[in-house]
Amino acid sequence: MGDRYQSYAELASGQIEGIHYQRTWRTSAFSSLCHLAIHGGGIEQGTTELADAAAGDVHDFYTLDGFKDAGANADLHLTSTRFDEPQGLAMAKAASHIVSWHGAAGSTATTYLGGLDYNLRDQIGEALAAAGFTVSVAAEELNGNDPSNIANRGTRRMGVQLELTNAQRAQFFKGGDMSRANRKNTTAAFTTYITAVTTGIRQALVTPGKG
Repeated sequence: MGDRYQSYAELASGQIEGIHYQRTWRTSAFSSLCHLAIHGGGIEQGTTELADAAAGDVHDFYTLDGFKDAGANADLHLTSTRFDEPQGLAMAKAASHIVSWHGAAGSTATTYLGGLDYNLRDQIGEALAAAGFTVSVAAEELNGNDPSNIANRGTRRMGVQLELTNAQRAQFFKGGDMSRANRKNTTAAFTTYITAVTTGIRQALVTPGKG
């Protein structure tokens, strides 16, 4: 099924910010790496919390957080190649490195790795695998390789897209409950995952490699 809206302007004309969704961001004077969750909140549950934690107080963070009733948040989905919300797009364009966090379907706990920054992608994947998580290079429909994907809109024209299955994200919240009320109750697996991602990023930044 395609997106209900084809641009942020259309979305903003049909939905009410502060009632149906919220944009949240913070910037850092010390980093040019940006963590994005453009399908955050109830759109792809857990991605806002993951991006926020990975950014911490060190890196830039942006989310478009949907908080409509369960099942209705799909209305707020703008595909990554058309995501043109001005603040998020401006932050992406100013960043040298981007990690874009997404949710994928799936009953097996897996992270699908994509994006055009192959070095950063592979370093994150290796760190996640070393921490005990299952990773796989994404198939075409999830690979984030389109140059117009917001993950690839930074100054280097390359970034990373992480697609975490439902089963993987459920492991990060107590009782496997990904409802808004419970997403503040993270598990040890959440912390381990974030630590692995930040380790991979750090390794990539000190060994630029092919990316």
